[in-house]
Amino acid sequence: MNQLMKRNLRGVMKDPDRAVGTGCFLLYLYFILDFFLRFSARFSGYGRLRPTVLVFLIICGVLFINRENLKKRFDDPILKCALLLIGFIAVSLPLVEYPGSVVRNNLNNFVLAICFLFFTALIVDTDRRLRWFLFVFVGCQLVRILEPLYMNLTQGYWGGQTHLQGGVFADRLSGAPADVINANELGFVIVTVIPFIHYLLFPLGWKSKILYAGLMLAMLYALMLTMSRGALIALLVVVFMLFKESRHKLMLLGVAVTLAVVGWSLMTPVQQDRYISLIDRDTTGGASVDGRFMGMQAEFRLAMRRPIVGFGVGTTPEAKVNVMGYRQASHSLYAELLTEVGVIGMGIFLALLWQVYKRLIENRRRFRALHVAKDDLYTRLNTAMIATFWMYLVYSINYWGLSQYYWYLFAGLAVSFGRLLRLEDEKRQRLAAENEAPDQVESLKPRFPLAQRKAFKNP
Repeated sequence: MNQLMKRNLRGVMKDPDRAVGTGCFLLYLYFILDFFLRFSARFSGYGRLRPTVLVFLIICGVLFINRENLKKRFDDPILKCALLLIGFIAVSLPLVEYPGSVVRNNLNNFVLAICFLFFTALIVDTDRRLRWFLFVFVGCQLVRILEPLYMNLTQGYWGGQTHLQGGVFADRLSGAPADVINANELGFVIVTVIPFIHYLLFPLGWKSKILYAGLMLAMLYALMLTMSRGALIALLVVVFMLFKESRHKLMLLGVAVTLAVVGWSLMTPVQQDRYISLIDRDTTGGASVDGRFMGMQAEFRLAMRRPIVGFGVGTTPEAKVNVMGYRQASHSLYAELLTEVGVIGMGIFLALLWQVYKRLIENRRRFRALHVAKDDLYTRLNTAMIATFWMYLVYSINYWGLSQYYWYLFAGLAVSFGRLLRLEDEKRQRLAAENEAPDQVESLKPRFPLAQRKAFKNP
């Protein structure tokens, strides 16, 4: 037993794909669980230990100790863009409108968000780790979706409201009491999970298909209860991407129409009115749609006051108070970028997104060149990520994100996944070269070696 453990330990130490140990990876999984499930809000006294900060510092320390093993990974264009964004924010800090507010109130949120990019890209570096990462991440989002839905069905929980005309309010399903997400953010979480569930779970056995059907129906029902119009638009983007890649388009279209009809029949008149307001401004919810567009226009006008370097990371609400007279979070990532980091920072952030998209397209080309089957895990994951990318891109029109985790975690996953795919491709090429080498050696051997030796002895 001891000899076996020693051999396994030597194998781990010699594995070139692993830059950090298993302990660091397990800490990162715990960090993800703690971040999304909010243990501090669920367990009394837990937050006093400041475990999130402690785990964050330990992971950073481990990565710093292993910096020589990780040095080459920073040559990745996505990581270079992320480092450039951090460098720009640091250099431009004295030039922004509210540098004190950035350091005192907002910088910690940005650091916590962007750390997901580096942690995922640097720690998730083997196939097994990638599978565990996906399982934990998607599992956390499912808990965030199913928990408030269960409370709604059993206790009448809603968690949020929306204002209608005449001082009337309508209930909307938001995150669980321990969570911090409102109805729109819950809808965003639902639409984020759908591509991963569809591509990673549905192609498996019949038991997985039954689980897939149950989860999908529950998530769509929860999405209906959120009354999130932005999430509905994002869902349409995801459905279009699924339809585009599907080999059974007619069947998928029939299922989509059936679910739409059933879902519409289950909605209350208030819910129907809110979704209709996307195309009809004369409805009760039409005024809020116009207000949302007017708010976006006001944010872009605000950004033009400091167009080069912006007001500072996380200072959109403060800038609105001082310039417009009211405090409100940003309604658009693109307006938020222009407001907080200016044209230069916005260009760097969009360059990061472009590098992520290029990586996904390169992955797809590599699959086609290698004739990898469409039901292969990596192929399915890449297809899910392309659908999620376009959904994020559209939803960001209606959602902030500079100091939110979702783009950074997605970019880190693209780095990790792309690197694993490249290593797998290199291994295949190396094995192919090794298989060809013996044949080449055999072809160089003389056909009659005995006759050749005699000829050499008797010239």
